[in-house]
Amino acid sequence: MDYKRSDRVGDLLLELISELLAREVSDPRIGSVTLTGAEVSKDLRHARIYFRLLGAAEKKAEVLAGLKSAAGFIRAKVARELKLRSVPTIEFVYDESQDEAQRIDELLNRVKKGV
Repeated sequence: MDYKRSDRVGDLLLELISELLAREVSDPRIGSVTLTGAEVSKDLRHARIYFRLLGAAEKKAEVLAGLKSAAGFIRAKVARELKLRSVPTIEFVYDESQDEAQRIDELLNRVKKGV
């Protein structure tokens, strides 16, 4: 299996950003956030970091605002830690896959009950 450099950088970003959120980012809007994945472009210039919320999903706009405001700080820390020619821009995206899976599960249960 060919493990691309962008995948390796994504894994490193996830680990580093998780640590930064837990230890150094003190924004009260960012509560219990779990990072679920990273997509890094092939040229390593852009990174999408996916997150989930523990608890109330209706706070995602507030949490996203907190993450966006911390993105510059996070990017500067990433630049110091990872020795990359250019540090990727960081975009935080709410991971909807769990919500979608739950919705599909509910629909399937309704169909089963209707049969």
